[in-house]
Amino acid sequence: MAFRLKIVPENTAVDFQAKNKIAALFSAFLILGSFGIFMLQGLNLGIDFKGGILLEARTSQQQADVAALRRDLGGLGLGEVSIQSFGAPQDVLIRVQRQEGDEKAQIAALEKITATLGADFDVRRTEFVGPTVGAELQEKGILAVLCALLAIMVYIWFRFEWQFSIAAILALSHDIISTIGLFAFTSFEFNLATVAAILTIAGYSINDTVVVFDRVRENLRRYKSQEQREILNISLNETLSRTVMTSVTTALALLAIIFFGGAVLRDFAIALLWGVAIGTYSSIFVAVGFISRFDLKAAAEEAEEHGLTNNE
Repeated sequence: MAFRLKIVPENTAVDFQAKNKIAALFSAFLILGSFGIFMLQGLNLGIDFKGGILLEARTSQQQADVAALRRDLGGLGLGEVSIQSFGAPQDVLIRVQRQEGDEKAQIAALEKITATLGADFDVRRTEFVGPTVGAELQEKGILAVLCALLAIMVYIWFRFEWQFSIAAILALSHDIISTIGLFAFTSFEFNLATVAAILTIAGYSINDTVVVFDRVRENLRRYKSQEQREILNISLNETLSRTVMTSVTTALALLAIIFFGGAVLRDFAIALLWGVAIGTYSSIFVAVGFISRFDLKAAAEEAEEHGLTNNE
């Protein structure tokens, strides 16, 4: 006899719509709190945005001791130092924040780093990321997020109706703002990898939202005699098992990265884990909660009539 793991029981009948007011209060608290923390504390911008020194080095040993490098370079008093392995086990990528002063200060810091690395390391590449480049990367990061949101909104508009499009963009904005608030609250480093995490969160969240929206649209045609509130609850309960299972399996992979992926990937994985949780919540309560404000049944009937007219 086959054994099947069921996190969500079959034929669930949760009244999600009855919890919309509580969810709205929680979301308002989350968004206002994120804005407040961001305004008061700001973000801990990484070298990608602030500028700094980048080195690529290869050790003569079989594997680079990243922990020892963090300890040695961290004691130089150069500020923020980020070290990660990449490519071969012997290769490391070292980022050091921009030093106060002119180009001479940057060169002096570079000489300190190379002296600390010693003869065991061969410095293969050196780059200086200036403040102008950092500002440009900030601008492009913001532009990438805005373009992604706009493209998603247009897609949902054509795929469904304008009400669904606005609901989806509000849910995504909710997820992104709360993620930025998380980074402001925890002071995790905010860098290009974080921008990639935010875009990944947006993609994950919209995928979940589209599944729910598709079931809502299908049930609006199937249960024409039912009230809209009941149709929304039926749709959410029918997709609940899929939503929870997808979130749990994704969370398990991210937990493995958090515990075993090292310091470099930890912040990125934590951001994604938060995004999975908040994206699941927003798909159920924010996106569907918003479209519940519209008369979807009337819109569906009107669209169906136009469809019949066009066919004729």
